[in-house]
Amino acid sequence: MKTIQVVAAVIRDGDRVFATQRGYGPQKDGWEFPGGKIEPGETPRQALIREIREELDTQIDVGEKLIQVEYDYPAFHLSMGCYLCAVVSGSLTLKEHESARWLGRKDIDAVDWLPADRAVAAELKKRWAEAINACF
Repeated sequence: MKTIQVVAAVIRDGDRVFATQRGYGPQKDGWEFPGGKIEPGETPRQALIREIREELDTQIDVGEKLIQVEYDYPAFHLSMGCYLCAVVSGSLTLKEHESARWLGRKDIDAVDWLPADRAVAAELKKRWAEAINACF
């Protein structure tokens, strides 16, 4: 089975994250964290900066890696590095996506996540719970 190497940006604004709805392809209408394929010669961080600039007309700062997701779709294996990111400049303009939403701890499950992105949402819920528990 072919492996596709991709990166995804978990763009944060306070306690919310930015989710996008695919506007094309076999996964159309599914929700995901934006990003895309790593091109030959690119590091994951370089790919993520390029993809977000192309897809959302936004410059981001790429922070720590949140999670590495390995997922078998019917036609390929997806290897997705997911990084915590912040907007440096730009307004998150949708160029390829159908819709977008800011989601917080209470509504992270309000969208129909693509299968691989469900693991990212689960990791975020775990981290939010740990942060809340650390306050007590």
